[in-house]
Amino acid sequence: MFGGPPALTASPDGRSIAFVIARGDPQANSTCTGLAVLDVDSGRARLLDRGGEIILGFNEYRGRIWGIGFPALMKPLWSPDGKKIAYLLRNSGTTQVWVVDARTGEARQVTKARVDVEHFAWLPDSSGLAFSARIGRLAERQAFAAEALRGFHYDDRFVPMYASTPLPDATISLSPFVTDLGGGPTRSASPQEAASLPPDDLGQFLPPARARNRQGWIAQSLPKTADPFGPVDLRVTSPEGKSTRCAAPACQGRLTDLWWIPGRSTLLFLRREGWANGYSALYRWRPGQKRPRRLLRTVGLIDDCTPAGTRLVCLAEAATKPAQITSVDPATGRQAVLFDPNPEFAQIRFGRVERLEWKNAFGLEVRGDLALPPGSRSGERLPLIVTTYTSHGFLQGATGDEFPIHAFAARGFAVLSFNRPAPVSTIAGQAKDYDATRKADLQGWTERRSVNSAVLAGVQRTIDLGIADPQRIGITGLSDGATIVAFALINSNRFAAAAMSSCCLEPWSIGATVGPAFARLMHGDGWPLATADDRTFWSQGSVIQNAARIDTPLLLQEADREYLMALDSVAALKEHGKPVDMYVFPDEYHNKWQPAHRLAVYERHIDWFAFWLQGKIDPDPSKVEQYARWRQLREDRRYSTHLQPCAVSQASTSASCNIRR
Repeated sequence: MFGGPPALTASPDGRSIAFVIARGDPQANSTCTGLAVLDVDSGRARLLDRGGEIILGFNEYRGRIWGIGFPALMKPLWSPDGKKIAYLLRNSGTTQVWVVDARTGEARQVTKARVDVEHFAWLPDSSGLAFSARIGRLAERQAFAAEALRGFHYDDRFVPMYASTPLPDATISLSPFVTDLGGGPTRSASPQEAASLPPDDLGQFLPPARARNRQGWIAQSLPKTADPFGPVDLRVTSPEGKSTRCAAPACQGRLTDLWWIPGRSTLLFLRREGWANGYSALYRWRPGQKRPRRLLRTVGLIDDCTPAGTRLVCLAEAATKPAQITSVDPATGRQAVLFDPNPEFAQIRFGRVERLEWKNAFGLEVRGDLALPPGSRSGERLPLIVTTYTSHGFLQGATGDEFPIHAFAARGFAVLSFNRPAPVSTIAGQAKDYDATRKADLQGWTERRSVNSAVLAGVQRTIDLGIADPQRIGITGLSDGATIVAFALINSNRFAAAAMSSCCLEPWSIGATVGPAFARLMHGDGWPLATADDRTFWSQGSVIQNAARIDTPLLLQEADREYLMALDSVAALKEHGKPVDMYVFPDEYHNKWQPAHRLAVYERHIDWFAFWLQGKIDPDPSKVEQYARWRQLREDRRYSTHLQPCAVSQASTSASCNIRR
């Protein structure tokens, strides 16, 4: 995520970098994590500590705490004296702070809170740590246990697709404490000690970038309006309170982070810029200068930077290179790789990746990365798979990491990694805030039509380049990407196969499966009530209403916490004899976190598109049942295309039925 807290932290002397590294093991269905330290001068890394369970992230949604399945960012912290490193470690279902000796690697647990520790900070003299935890959760658990004996009242606490019991209250605040490394008792933190802890940002959007140097100068990127997609101002404030604004165009736009050069009144800032914000650029600016100096610009991704002595140490990745730890010279912008956590990738033969840029029918800038098979020949028409809805840095598996881009390419597919454009409401100036943006984008399904136009224009671009076979196009998506897939299948005849890992916007899912709080929000934005017979509205976006005319083979690989949202859509497609298949993975979230599940999802997506777009079958004996089922789907599809009536949606972009033989 751009602009989040850095995963890398520098020692007080700037000579070492600490970070947490993880590696999944699909065979054991486990994730190995460890605390590592990198010497900046030599590039030598050593593992100080290892062990613990994976720590999954969570967020606030409509007043409740939801698990999202994505690994939480683990930021280790050096003690002020540089002798110890503290970090979060999870064992036996609880997350606590552990402290590791930076020289010997000796580790010990230093907090024993009865709930998860979420934030921590060192005391100035390195004698202990301040930490925060939601102690109020203990009383909530007791209240839930008592209420369970009488039955839970169904209200805003429920998200039925996630659980049959209320979700935790997100308004329970963090309580600050202090623990003494010398063995003294844990106590409540003083106001000054509590102020050293990060704020309780659960459910908040990323705050503006802010940096303070030792001389007391403060730099901030501040939004000029409430428009979440609007311009920002870069301002610095002197210790005397004098404010200076950088008026140059490069100081506006999408500023993701900023830092002061140690010992100088010179600022570095990272910016996403260019066509559809597709480039990472680093700038250097001294307050008072008319315009900043650009040090570097790359189509790759640079993020998670932290100052280390006279250098800036960052994570950098490119389309065919996973994240590496690199150093950047603040004077010249020159980069050097310090540590590569995935050296085996240097032995992999990747195909060519090309950045494509185009506009959709609404005039919005769109970009994508086209990955080609290794050794592909000019003029060769290839089956194409579209992945959604973000594309930057290493092309791994698109949003949710379920659609393996380079693995697809290695098996003969061209892959268009599509990056969703800015909301169409930004053109009309309707994006006053997030609420206004949602409401404006829903009118006439405007945002859906804009994104669909962007996808179809990108596909047409690959066809015009002589790369994609127009009869063998597939599309994929999770979350908003799944909505992109559903809308595309309803409103175009372009796609010959599809896969999604969440589903779908329908009256029941909006009004019931995500709970009453979500339903109230959606209905307030203009979505019809569950009891409304609003066929005109749903004609453009309902899989159920358009099931008779959707002929594209569809694979769903769902988390058990979300599959309820797909049931009515799958049932409607099956009633019409459509080729649809669904798998449900236990103990999964919006993002699948278990390595065995992730590998199974990868493999099945490859098999699915190879079957429908290439006519290929994996001879693995364990997949006999899978292919028997898919062959039957293919036979049933051939039969049903001769019997189904030609039902055309009012919103269809084509007058012909979506039938492929």
